[in-house]
Amino acid sequence: FGLYMLQQLQYSMEGEELEAELARLNPSLASLEAYKKLADRAEILKKTAVGQKFIDIKLADKDGKEIALSDIVAKNKYVLLDFWASWCGPCMRELPYLVPAYNKFNKKGFEIYGVSLDQTKDPWVKAIEDNKMDWVHVSDLKYWQSAGAALYGVNSIPANYLIDSEGTIIAKSLRGEAVAQKLEVLLGK
Repeated sequence: FGLYMLQQLQYSMEGEELEAELARLNPSLASLEAYKKLADRAEILKKTAVGQKFIDIKLADKDGKEIALSDIVAKNKYVLLDFWASWCGPCMRELPYLVPAYNKFNKKGFEIYGVSLDQTKDPWVKAIEDNKMDWVHVSDLKYWQSAGAALYGVNSIPANYLIDSEGTIIAKSLRGEAVAQKLEVLLGK
C-alpha cells in the first residue's frame, strides 16, 4: 500500500523527499518495477533541483536546426528552460506573463529556451507565431516521450527552470508574475 501511495504522491514531491519515503518501505519491495521507477524518478528530481547544474538538451527548432541549451546558457545571464505545448491550456495562460517578461528583460541578458511537447509541427509553429513568442523554440515532437522532458522528469506542464550564467538552476516552477518578479530582483527594473 505504501508503494501505491508513493506512486500517487510522487508528483508533488522533491527528489530527496521521494528517496526518503522509498527508504521507509520494506526492502523486499526494491525488486519491484514500480519501486525502481520511483527510485529513478527520485534521482532525476535530485539532479534537477535548485542549486544543481542544468542538464543539457539538444533538440531541433522549427526549421530543423539543432540548438543546445548549453549554447543559450553560455550567451545569457539567465535562461528560463520552459516546457510547454500548444494544446496545454495552463501553458497558454502563462503567455500573458511570459511574453512581457521576455520583452522587458531580453536585452538585459534574459532568454527563454522553450521545449514543446507537441506531437505535430503545425500547431506548435502556429502557437509561436500567433502569440509572438520570439524566443528559442525546440521540439522532437514526441509528446510525453520528449527526450528533453525525460531528462528533467517533467510529467506535467507548464514546467520551468531558471538557470544562471554559471549553469546553476536557481529557481523552478515560476508561474504568473513570478518570472518577472524574479528577473526584476536579478536584473533590475
